[in-house]
Amino acid sequence: MSAPKRKVSGAVGALLGLVGISAIAGVLVTAMVTPALAVTGLAANNTIGVFENLPSYIKPDALSQTSSIYAKNADGSDVLLASFFDQNRQTVGWTDISQNFKDAIVSTEDPRFYVHGGMDVQSTVRALVANTVSGGITSGASTISQQYVKNILVQRAEAISDPVAQKAAYDDATATTTDRKLKEMKLAIGLEKEYSKDDILLGYMNIALFGGQIYGIQAASRYFFNVNADSLSIAQAASLAAMVNEPEGLRIDDPTKIQANKDRRDKDVLASMLKEHAISQTEFDAAVATPVEPHITPPSTGCQTASNGAGFFCDYVKRIIEQDPTFGATQDERDHNLNTGGYKIYTTLDTNLQAAANTAVSDYVPQSMSSVDIGGAFVTVEPGTGKILAMAQNKTYSQDPSADPATNTAVNYSTDSAFGGSTGFQNGSTSKLFVILDWLKTGHSLGDIVNGANNQKFTTANIHNSCGDTVNGVYTAGNDAGEAGGRASVLTQFDDSVNNAFLNMATQLDLCDINAIASSFGMHRASGKPMDTGLYATILGGNEVAPLTMAAAYAGVANKGAFCTPVAISSITDATGAAVDVPKTTCTQAIDPKIAAAALYAMQSVVQNGTATTGNPNDGTPHFGKTGTTDIEKDVWIVGGTSKLVSASWVGNVNGSVSIRHTTVTGNNGQAVGSGYSRLYVWKQFYKGTADAYGGDSFPQPDSSLTKTATATVPDVSGGTIDQAQSKLTSAGFGFSDGGQVDSDKPAGQVANTNPSAGSSVAKGSSVTAYTSNGKLTPLGDTTGQSTAAAAAALAGWNVTTTVSPDPKCTSDTIVSQNPGAGSYNKSTTTVAVVVCPKK
Repeated sequence: MSAPKRKVSGAVGALLGLVGISAIAGVLVTAMVTPALAVTGLAANNTIGVFENLPSYIKPDALSQTSSIYAKNADGSDVLLASFFDQNRQTVGWTDISQNFKDAIVSTEDPRFYVHGGMDVQSTVRALVANTVSGGITSGASTISQQYVKNILVQRAEAISDPVAQKAAYDDATATTTDRKLKEMKLAIGLEKEYSKDDILLGYMNIALFGGQIYGIQAASRYFFNVNADSLSIAQAASLAAMVNEPEGLRIDDPTKIQANKDRRDKDVLASMLKEHAISQTEFDAAVATPVEPHITPPSTGCQTASNGAGFFCDYVKRIIEQDPTFGATQDERDHNLNTGGYKIYTTLDTNLQAAANTAVSDYVPQSMSSVDIGGAFVTVEPGTGKILAMAQNKTYSQDPSADPATNTAVNYSTDSAFGGSTGFQNGSTSKLFVILDWLKTGHSLGDIVNGANNQKFTTANIHNSCGDTVNGVYTAGNDAGEAGGRASVLTQFDDSVNNAFLNMATQLDLCDINAIASSFGMHRASGKPMDTGLYATILGGNEVAPLTMAAAYAGVANKGAFCTPVAISSITDATGAAVDVPKTTCTQAIDPKIAAAALYAMQSVVQNGTATTGNPNDGTPHFGKTGTTDIEKDVWIVGGTSKLVSASWVGNVNGSVSIRHTTVTGNNGQAVGSGYSRLYVWKQFYKGTADAYGGDSFPQPDSSLTKTATATVPDVSGGTIDQAQSKLTSAGFGFSDGGQVDSDKPAGQVANTNPSAGSSVAKGSSVTAYTSNGKLTPLGDTTGQSTAAAAAALAGWNVTTTVSPDPKCTSDTIVSQNPGAGSYNKSTTTVAVVVCPKK
């Protein structure tokens, strides 16, 4: 019997305690009715003093908002690639929210919202009584303004980076104490002096939590019902309004909580709306009869949600922002701003081209193979703007550590390692473009004849590099696929990508100049290490580069020699709609337009007649390109395109040094092709199927001086040494070949003659063979008509055979004929036959 007595006496004591706190209630009432009294501090007692020491005003902060990355559809509209957020929120305006939801929130949470001054006196007094009787805080009586204040303080706490300070601030903002309620009330009163009722309600609807990471009515509408906030039905609005009271307990993406949500929706929210005349009885009945049917639509969170394989491009854009000081002074600040700043990031990606690139790569490059770690990448750049329009890869973009690494990766094969890419891939013969550019720049022609034979050796004696190393010892290179090489025009050697021809051309150039041209077109190693400027790396593509780097460089040649740095972002706006500075392309004239035109002419020939003919779309659009293959065929390339779109297509072994030569690959289209051809089929399908619909202009005709075959006169090098002959012939613009020793009447060791012979007019660069005398020829005179005695003296030392003339009239004692006649001959191997007319 004692327990009930204690309960009664406790209640009586609590009620008597109301006398002690009535002054507070009086102050709150007075502050609401006559705000000036609360602001000016006219009250005198201690309780009023405590209240007056609280802050009088809170300014709503910029809300944490979702940042989104967009691509461009073919019709010019924007399409979402991915979103990033700490809180999934899209702030919207007053007219963007259904009146149904406004009515549901006000009717349920604060029916007298539009008549009180930030604190509802009736509810507050009722709550004070209930709390006092219970001995704790069991009833908040919070108005929408007070809830808004609480949410602002919670947002501020969550924005604190230090976890200890964050927890302290959060605990302070959510503590179930009288002090916190007093502060909340005072700030709510101050808030209503500064903002209109509609502004406060709008702020509340945008800040409210709806469970998990879903904040604000727009994100909640999209996530739970897949509609915009302005299209919510009465039933949908009531379900969302029900969640505000208990976000985690009433969220309808958990099937076990749908019934609880419906119960609150019907009994509290809809009932309150009916009571407050926000809806009619008919509307109430219809809404109650409507089942809670969520249409959960997860937000596009992170780059793994990007469609058509655009996750790698999305990740590249994200990394650009994370490294740009425009978005914050530190890495942490930039990450925070991306996840909270509400940026709308409009990129250069063309969804039509991206889909085509993704399909082409998927069709011809499998995601995985047992024999090699097969990789494929395809990236497209627009000449003249540097815009990256497509970026595809044969793997699925994923940062999930549990994903199968054979088919999933977060490493972007198309970009530098600093932007989420690999350390690059050797680009093989695609580097020969820069040799061609320097060849033409230094006064040579595509018609010049160069030697591509396999038997050439290159040393520091015949390779010049004015700003670096050349080659250690003796360097020899084989021609790809075992071509014999030989002497042919530069254009033909470029068509066939003959290694030794280009190494031979390097003997007439400066490696430093070739590398300078490559650098002016943006060439650099993907790892960030300095470029290797030696012979092999410069001429045969030994540097590891990213496909994006190659596409941008070749786009510069297509752009009349003006290189434009690649860009992925078109524009950005912040949460207020204000423009944000973005990285812009920089275009510089890297080579004379005439030189670029001649190089494009050569690369058109590669597609039409050379190593890239398998990739020729043959659809009437002019194309140019250059293939590349590393020495063990670990990586194979084609780079080129049209005047509108330039692409790099790479296929190779991602890890290790295993060759993919003679490897058969089968992509999604089921067609088995040699791995060396897969890059060509990808390139061809992309252009023929989609890219060429974007057009492509004819390329300018090259200057005839850069394509014609120049001629020169072969100099006379006889009588000198073989080294002197080589020097004289190469100085005259000819190739040199040592033909070895021949029989000659020149002294042994001297050059006897050449082929073509001295004085001949032949193509500049043609090979001239010089022959060295062995000194074994002796002059032989013609003894015909001489007496036999004189002839015998003249032919002394020669092997002579004599035949008597059968002519009966021959009685002159002379030589009738001699074979061979006058000339130079080897005595040891030559027999002189004479016919004698004897004396009778």
